[in-house]
Amino acid sequence: MCSIIGYSGQITLAAPLLVESLKKMEYRGYDSVGIATLNKGDILVSKGVGKVAEVDQQMHLNELPGEIGIGHTRWATHGGVTDKNAHPHYSCSSNIAVVHNGIIENYRELKTELEKEGHVFKSQTDSEVIAHLLEINYDEFHFNVKDAMIKTCERIRGSFAFVAVFSNGVIAGARYDEPLIIGISSDALFLSSDVLGFLKHTDRAIFLDNGDVVIVENKKFTIFDAQQTIVSRPITQVAWELGSAEKGKFAHYTLKEIHEQSETMLKPFVPTNDFDLFCKYLDNASNIYITGSGTSYNSGLLGKSLLSKFAKKKSEVYMSSEFQYFSDTVEPNSVVIAISQSGETADVLHSVKKAKENGAKILSIVNIPTSSLARMSDCYISLNCGPEIGVAATKSFLNQLMILYNIVFILSNHNIQFDSREQDKLQELVKRVLKLDDKIKVLINSLDRNLKDIYILGRSIHYPIALEGSLKIKELAYIHAEGIAAGELKHGPLALIDKESVVIVLNPNDETYQDVVSSTNEIKSRGAFIIGISDLQNELYDEFIELPKIFGYLYPLIEIIPLQIMSYYLAIQKQLDPDYPRNLAKSVTVK
Repeated sequence: MCSIIGYSGQITLAAPLLVESLKKMEYRGYDSVGIATLNKGDILVSKGVGKVAEVDQQMHLNELPGEIGIGHTRWATHGGVTDKNAHPHYSCSSNIAVVHNGIIENYRELKTELEKEGHVFKSQTDSEVIAHLLEINYDEFHFNVKDAMIKTCERIRGSFAFVAVFSNGVIAGARYDEPLIIGISSDALFLSSDVLGFLKHTDRAIFLDNGDVVIVENKKFTIFDAQQTIVSRPITQVAWELGSAEKGKFAHYTLKEIHEQSETMLKPFVPTNDFDLFCKYLDNASNIYITGSGTSYNSGLLGKSLLSKFAKKKSEVYMSSEFQYFSDTVEPNSVVIAISQSGETADVLHSVKKAKENGAKILSIVNIPTSSLARMSDCYISLNCGPEIGVAATKSFLNQLMILYNIVFILSNHNIQFDSREQDKLQELVKRVLKLDDKIKVLINSLDRNLKDIYILGRSIHYPIALEGSLKIKELAYIHAEGIAAGELKHGPLALIDKESVVIVLNPNDETYQDVVSSTNEIKSRGAFIIGISDLQNELYDEFIELPKIFGYLYPLIEIIPLQIMSYYLAIQKQLDPDYPRNLAKSVTVK
């Protein structure tokens, strides 16, 4: 949930590089920011509440001297959003400073123990115990950084990736169930939670294994595993282009990423993605489970419907936060499809580990091939949509759907139209839908700025899209939004509908059309304002967003786009930042 960066090198002074790196990773957390640099044997810390650019402007972070340093952006889990709770955290002697991502589960007992020994804490965070433990162990092991790091890791329970800078010029890092990556260039070394932290300077990376500790000293690094043995980890060349992480002509990353979808939607169909092997596992499975969180859960729901309807494959879908309580009942010869943009979502990883221990095969759909989820999978398919900086998922959702449709296409023996020619046609239709941007903007600006509730109706394969659209509105515009199965209106939700209600109806002219019209009539009679999204106009709609005609089962791939655009402009109407919604972070690496 937080971004961490460590730097030791001669590319530039540490501070401006750290600040720039944190801006690239700010989607991971943006409550507060801070850096620490080493200058002439002294560790200098500057930190504050706000986004990177704001705190840098106020406190001149990039002017701290020194060629070695660490940095952090925070998404608060323990302690409020305050200057004192911002990272880095000092040890008592100020000879060590630490940045941390994760949760230390036993921090209370450690803090009590450390306070009894005379240590003074300045924050409410769990992270600060790491700095004080390092200080004790560093002194106990006569200033041996490696032994101090390993002893500290043995004492803490939970998930963590942390980087520490020592006054002797060493920086060190460790990870357990949270990502930490070494970036390697000819004149610098980086320790980062994300490749975007160093991608401007090098595309050579080492992804540390669970339990690894890395020591960076004198332009060299050494990796120790959990058994304290020196190990070598493979160097990976990161393929993403840095340019794709820039906003370009768009005001926000979110809008850019919505409009990129016509280009990124076909990128999963590359030779490196082995769809045939993925489908072979599914074909041979006795049971199929699908798990994901948020947007990925919604794509899983659609995947379940498509697998059942067209491939005659039964599956169960679980939210990852809930699946962990059932995953110990997963039978051998089962397959778990884990869907995650980042591949680092804590709930997903925890569930997958349990299922794997029970003998299940793990198949994953991820955007980052080097992620923890991809590396623990028996087979994975990459979304290949490039960096998604906006916290709310947009292009990654569409690519998840494209992959799921292709899996069903293969498993059903081509029972649906989804060959390369159809995909090319679909791409052109997505371009047409994206041209509705201006019309949707006008529509949104005509709505009451103080709108409090929005309901989205859908049936069958359109219901998961209703859920995803409502999630986007909640995330970006802070408006209560609810996706409703249209047939369930009379079983409770209809009580919420009145003349103040705005209802969006997903109603393409397919097998669900007439039933949804009946539900729309019920809403209309209660005075609601109705926005129809369909290929067919209807007098019940107060506003109409016209979709191009397409095979009925493919409509979810294009009807999500107007909902994404609507969510964006609802946020803009309320003068909110759609890239960085309050209280949220892109990569949820804590449970």
